[in-house]
Amino acid sequence: MKKIRRSVLLFGLMLGILSACGKQGEKVGTEAQGTTSAVREGTTEASTEKGTEEAEKPEKQVIEGTVSNMIDMTKYEKGKKIRLWVPLPHDSEYQTVDGIEYDAGNTSSVISGDDWGNQMLYVEWDENAEPADRVVSIHFDVKREEVLRPELKEEDTEALPEEAKKYLEPSKNLPLNDQVKAKAMEVTEGKTTDLEKARAIYDWVIANMNRNEEVKGCGEGDVCALLDTTMSGKCTDINSMFVALCRASGIPAREHFGIRINAEDITKNQHCWAEFYLKGTGWVSADPADVLKAVLKNNWTKEQEETKEKQEYYWGNLDAERIILSDGRDLKLNPAQAGEVLNDFGYPYAEVDGQKLDNYTPDQFVYSYSFVKKNE
Repeated sequence: MKKIRRSVLLFGLMLGILSACGKQGEKVGTEAQGTTSAVREGTTEASTEKGTEEAEKPEKQVIEGTVSNMIDMTKYEKGKKIRLWVPLPHDSEYQTVDGIEYDAGNTSSVISGDDWGNQMLYVEWDENAEPADRVVSIHFDVKREEVLRPELKEEDTEALPEEAKKYLEPSKNLPLNDQVKAKAMEVTEGKTTDLEKARAIYDWVIANMNRNEEVKGCGEGDVCALLDTTMSGKCTDINSMFVALCRASGIPAREHFGIRINAEDITKNQHCWAEFYLKGTGWVSADPADVLKAVLKNNWTKEQEETKEKQEYYWGNLDAERIILSDGRDLKLNPAQAGEVLNDFGYPYAEVDGQKLDNYTPDQFVYSYSFVKKNE
C-alpha cells in the first residue's frame, strides 16, 4: 500500500520513470502560521461585541470521513495494454485531504499532475499482465466545510488576478461565439455591475432550465446544443450554462468536478458546481443545478417558497456534502491520453489498446466509490 501524505504529491512526474510500487511522499507541515494576540487598553468592549457578533453567525456544517475507490479492469483478456487515470482530491479553501493511500499491485503506477493543478493516479498494465492483477484500490481521509456566503463587495478598480484570467477563456463546449454572447447580453440587459449580471444569469438559468434524469452521467455541458434544444440536462449542463454566460459577460467563472459524500455508496454521486470571480470579494459559489434537482425531486414549482429558499441558499453558499476532484475543461492528462482532450475529469478514465472506454458507464471498467463518515 502506497501512502502519499497531503501537500507533497509531486506533480509532473516523468512517464519514463514510472514506479513499480509508487512513491511515498514526505509529509510537510501545513499548519497555519500562528498569530500573536495582545490585550490593548480600551479593547475589552469592542472584543466583547465582536465575540457576540461571531456567536450569532450560523455554524458551519463540517463533514469528515474516509473515501474508498476501487477500479477493476479484470474483464479484459490477457494481451491488452490498459492505461488508467484516476482523479485524486487535493486541499482547497474548504476541504482538507490527508492520508491518500493506493495499491496497484506490482504494475507501473505514479502520481502526477496537469496544467490545471489537478492530481491523478496513473496506472499502466502491459500486454503480459494477468487480468486478475488489474485491480486498484485508493483510500483517503477528507474534511469538508460548508461554504457560507461572504459579504458580496465589488471593487471595479481592483485588478483581476492572473489566476482568474484563464477562466474568461472559451472551451470546446463553452464557446464565446455570437450565439452565447447574444444570449448573455439578453439575460443581463439593464445590469451594470458584475454582481448584478452574475445574479441575473443565475436566476435566468433556474427559471429557464430543467433537470433531466435521462441524461447520461452528469451531462456534457454543451452550451450551444442546450440553447438550440430543450434547455434541460444535469449538473454539468446547467452549471456550464451559468459559467458560459458569465464568461461572455466578462466575468471569470469556473466549475469544480467532484463527488457527493452524502451516503455510503457514492459510486454514482458525481457532481459539479460553479464559481464566479467578483473583484473585491474573490471566488463566489453558485449551484443552480442543485436548485433544479430539488425542484424535480420534490415536485416543486419554481415559484413556491421552498424553491426560492434553495435558490437563495445556493447563491454563495454550498453544503459540505461534496468534495472537489478536479477543475478545468478540455484536459490533457499526465501522461497524455491517446484520445482527444477530456471534457472534464470527474470520473476515472481508461483506455484499452488506445481506445477510450465510456467513463460514464462503470460496466465497461467496473469501479466503485464509498464513504464512511467519521464518528461524531
